[in-house]
Amino acid sequence: MTSADLLIVGAGPAGMTAAITARRHGLDVLVVDDQVSPGGQIWRAVETVPAPRGDILGRTYLSGRATTDAFRASGARYMPRTQLWQIESGFRAFVTHDGKAETIKARAIILATGAQERPVPFPGWTLPGVLTVGAAQVLLKTAGQIPSKPIWVAGCGPLPLLYLVQLLNAGGQIAGYLDTTPAGRHWAALRHLPNALRATGALLQGVAWTSMLRRRRVPIIKHIVALEAHGSDRIASLSYRTADGRETTVSTDNLLVHEGVVPSVHTALGLGCAVEWRDGQDCYVPVLDPWGETSRAGIFIAGDGAGIAGAKAAQLRGALAAQRVAVELGFANEQDVMRDVVRSRKMLARELALRPFLDALFRPRETVFNPSDETVICRCEEVTAREVRAMAQIGGAGPNQIKAFTRAGMGPCQGRQCGYTVTRLLADIHKCPASEIGFYRVRPPFKPVTLGELATLDDKEDAL
Repeated sequence: MTSADLLIVGAGPAGMTAAITARRHGLDVLVVDDQVSPGGQIWRAVETVPAPRGDILGRTYLSGRATTDAFRASGARYMPRTQLWQIESGFRAFVTHDGKAETIKARAIILATGAQERPVPFPGWTLPGVLTVGAAQVLLKTAGQIPSKPIWVAGCGPLPLLYLVQLLNAGGQIAGYLDTTPAGRHWAALRHLPNALRATGALLQGVAWTSMLRRRRVPIIKHIVALEAHGSDRIASLSYRTADGRETTVSTDNLLVHEGVVPSVHTALGLGCAVEWRDGQDCYVPVLDPWGETSRAGIFIAGDGAGIAGAKAAQLRGALAAQRVAVELGFANEQDVMRDVVRSRKMLARELALRPFLDALFRPRETVFNPSDETVICRCEEVTAREVRAMAQIGGAGPNQIKAFTRAGMGPCQGRQCGYTVTRLLADIHKCPASEIGFYRVRPPFKPVTLGELATLDDKEDAL
């Protein structure tokens, strides 16, 4: 059994900054991470990216190298290729690393597991050749891969704009961008603009991306209300419909989709941490105190897992959580850290000022949450929206009943891809807010673990 003062799950901006901060106060820190190297999704492979590719990805991406260097030099222990699958009271965390299960004893835990792209179920979304924008960006960051033919991108938000710019810089070709931002959303966003101007740099960056796409004459079709991919073995064409009723079908080998990101709350739900529904982001977020501590004492959440806000905010949240842990464990005096805390909170408030504007402007269209009957919503078990609606009509009142009746949410992803869709479908059927429906009851293991891996827990202290 391994032990540490502080266990951090995730080595992205929040996790690395938390580790750096905690080590400054003298804590013994262990960081476990799914990936093969630190950086998270935002700074993935930043330590090894060649200079030409780094130039393509931009200064914001390259800025992560300073944090990874500081993390490596901090003295925090780092376990890459490690998956967390259970945390027991105490705290005892169970992980798998290189095919073997291990236990970690910690006095406090910071979950810095980040965010996931919002699932976007539509007819044909499971066909090979249909990817998320985030997945395509991972290929660019880690391997320098770009599509060999012109691609179509459909969705809304900052990430598609960023990727399109990066793709053009890398020599890629764009057949068209299907902007799914609903008509009139700018009016809803305008009331948040005065506060958003506190983050002028980020706003100007978005304007610069849009301007570049226009200069490069990228076809942009706005107000897309319906999307469908067609093909047998893989995507061969796509159809789309605009708000004014125009329908178009085009041939394509690839379609990238994106409708925003949502916090990764699976582990928090599995640990019984309180969460609340946030209408502005159409998702659940953990209930946290100003330090990032959850309703379970000693468990903190930092980064986009605490609410979508970006890399800078993630770092600030990581620092705040680590400072609180240092105080609670007796490594620092609260009065001594307050100067840094006050400064961090002011900076965090500035970063968060932009979120209401972006949330209002890029809130997904309703069809994302209410797909057609024939649409597969659970990829793992191939459950359609029709099956969920039918079970709901005959007594499936909540997500857990739907899971039992249809197996939706029982596959390898454990509901990460279908959970929100099931919640929104039930809310529509029962004519009530999504907050009243709830989410799947998440139970360990949080990630798949094999019997062979469990068998390696041969120490009596490690046994379940």
